[in-house]
Amino acid sequence: MSAFDSGKDYYGILGADRQASQQDIDRLYKRKAAQHHPDRGGSEEEMKTLNEAYGVLKDVTTRRSYDAVRLDIVERPIVPVTTPTAEDIGVFGHCLSALLCLLVGLFLLFLVRFQWIWFLWPLAILAGFVIAFGVLMARSAMLAVSASLPGSHLLRRHTTVQEIIFWTVVVTIGYLIYLLLTGV
Repeated sequence: MSAFDSGKDYYGILGADRQASQQDIDRLYKRKAAQHHPDRGGSEEEMKTLNEAYGVLKDVTTRRSYDAVRLDIVERPIVPVTTPTAEDIGVFGHCLSALLCLLVGLFLLFLVRFQWIWFLWPLAILAGFVIAFGVLMARSAMLAVSASLPGSHLLRRHTTVQEIIFWTVVVTIGYLIYLLLTGV
């Protein structure tokens, strides 16, 4: 057999190693042929592929030229086409993420409350979780803003004051939302 398809892995078809001897190739071919022969329940396509692989690998010169072509294909470096991952989303990204999360949570909460959709109480629970996640993201944004300030800045040195102010604002806004939801 003089022609072969360099895109096919003939060693893989036979289940052989690249360094397999001629006796190993013969033995593996006979074993596979017994399994995939059409008279024993195999398909004709499998047997044709098996015969093609054996025809290339049993002939020493064809096997050498096949190995040379396959080696050239295998040795080409595969360069992944990806973009680098984002290492830091920045202060703006933190703030925007927190804002969007809070807006979505509040929208869901107001949708359930003001549209009288009480049978969608799981949506109200989801809104509560989204708002809580948004609050945690807002805290992360606050820490990112604080970390971006110069080391000598007054706010960067007083993190406890930042935490107290942040949680006071969160509790106050939460209480105002509660009054808005129960007052209407």
